[in-house]
Amino acid sequence: MDADRYLDTLLSVPTLYNPEVSPDGRWVTWSWSRLGPAADVYAVRTDGSSPPVRLTETLDDTLVVSWTHDSRAVIVGQDRDGDERTRLFRVSLDEPGVMEPLTRESPNHYIRGGQLHPNGRWLVYGANLDPEGGREIEASLVFRHDLDTGERLALAWPKRANYHAPEINSHGDLVLYHRNDLDPAGLQAWLVDIEGREDREILNFGPRAKVSASWFPDGRRSLFLAESGSRRRLGVWSVDDESVNWLVDDPARDPEYAFVPPTGGPAVVVEVEQARIKASLVDAEGGAETRPSDFTGNLVPLAPVDGGWIGLHYDARHPVDLVRFSPEGGELESITGLSERVALDLNSLSAAEDFAWKSVDGMEIRGWLYRAPGNRIGTVVLVHGGPTAHAEDRFNAEVHYLVSRGFDVLTPNYRGSTGFGLAFQESIKEDGWGGREQEDIRTGIEALIERDMAEAGKVGVTGTSYGGYSAWWAITHWPPGIVAASAPICGMTDLIVDYHATRPDLRPYSEEMIGGTPGEIPDRYRERSPINFVENIQGELLIVQGLQDPNVTQDNVHAVVMELERHRVSYELLTFDDEGHGISRPGNLRILYPRLADFFEGAFDGNSL
Repeated sequence: MDADRYLDTLLSVPTLYNPEVSPDGRWVTWSWSRLGPAADVYAVRTDGSSPPVRLTETLDDTLVVSWTHDSRAVIVGQDRDGDERTRLFRVSLDEPGVMEPLTRESPNHYIRGGQLHPNGRWLVYGANLDPEGGREIEASLVFRHDLDTGERLALAWPKRANYHAPEINSHGDLVLYHRNDLDPAGLQAWLVDIEGREDREILNFGPRAKVSASWFPDGRRSLFLAESGSRRRLGVWSVDDESVNWLVDDPARDPEYAFVPPTGGPAVVVEVEQARIKASLVDAEGGAETRPSDFTGNLVPLAPVDGGWIGLHYDARHPVDLVRFSPEGGELESITGLSERVALDLNSLSAAEDFAWKSVDGMEIRGWLYRAPGNRIGTVVLVHGGPTAHAEDRFNAEVHYLVSRGFDVLTPNYRGSTGFGLAFQESIKEDGWGGREQEDIRTGIEALIERDMAEAGKVGVTGTSYGGYSAWWAITHWPPGIVAASAPICGMTDLIVDYHATRPDLRPYSEEMIGGTPGEIPDRYRERSPINFVENIQGELLIVQGLQDPNVTQDNVHAVVMELERHRVSYELLTFDDEGHGISRPGNLRILYPRLADFFEGAFDGNSL
């Protein structure tokens, strides 16, 4: 199969995300991208008795936000060309394709979450909006939006911006939400009544400690995960007596996240060991814990349903899918019919191999290595974004396309990544962005070269968001000969420009990671900005940017292009008018992936001996 046909085949594989099981357990909804020009919302019965129903068919990404309390409709969000200024709609299971607008078109603010009150009239969400003047502000307030009158009542007034969505309890009388007013590195749980009369803090484990909480289906208890030193603990907080009952409080354990299924039953506790999912089921009443039988790949239980569980399953050779399974073992049964939509020989795909090395300070770093069949053209390092995220053993069309073009691909999990415990995740803050986490990536490349698994001068770096920042860092800071080419995608170039240009609810994250604001520590912001080192560039450079990106805005590109031209550094520029933070539309990926492969191949040819 030629490269173009193979890419078309890869990009025809649906990418599934945001699965949500309905409160009655009869349905599960999710977004599938790559079945049209943008992502759309689907739903299927959890018993697998009928094929999926396509709830939306749109020209812009439409994502699942929440179910209505009666399980008859889904709240979805849609932005324009990736600008992240979401508009909320209601889509009924009985009327697929009909999107009833709930919020205004082209908002001047950013909405977080969106839940319909049991009375069907009030919509609760977070937004950085002044309720009186209607202007965009810095802080994210909690709103009750009356769909009949259009009135927006601010229930809670946090002092700072944050990106956590508020959540109504099942009775509709209380709203659980989060604040980071005390310190950008911390997070506390708060509770406000639906009239906005009583607003109070309920869980606080220190100004710099994060606690994340969500409701039980009974609406009277909250499951929460709280940082405690170098690990996390899992507990239950009660509305009635404000008591705390610890479910997982073991120094040897560090849960990554946890939730109670909307249908009730045991809490799902997800630990990630060496970037692999390890889930367990914990009885919130007695504390008894069980682990589902081992299945190949990654399996995340979502909710118990008649005859078993619904879960999310995936690995590098198996695209993300919704399955029915028994915790006792047996077969995984797809409920989406995904296999009928996949024309690939999945067994022929490159598997994710665990690859480990030592960084400059002796810390062990791990990543996934994908090997090309036959002769290797070179190696591409694909750096994940975040940095609070991690590269998984997960199907990735970009990886498989690059492998098919003759590149080995390394996806490193540098310090600061999730999936290796809280201490590893927090270690990036010791230096701040542009510290030893970049050395983790460099030493991974050197380890490949030392083991004859890569060739000096035939290594390239790419990635999106923080991965794009890392690609900029590689080509502006590392000694000549390590990296021949760099292709940053939506990557930060000037951290001061980025801080002021990004959406307000993301600024606290920059403060947390770098150690303060640009006004407080300007020298660190300058010294960690790749734009100030472009004169060091000696390899090939391809800059990729979505022009609607509100996260890492095109201000970063404008600023760095001026510096590149001032220093007479050559570069290539690839932009997409209809993309935001990352390139996701199938039509644009058909342009991007071959361009990346051609770019790296050309750069490596130039370094041939």
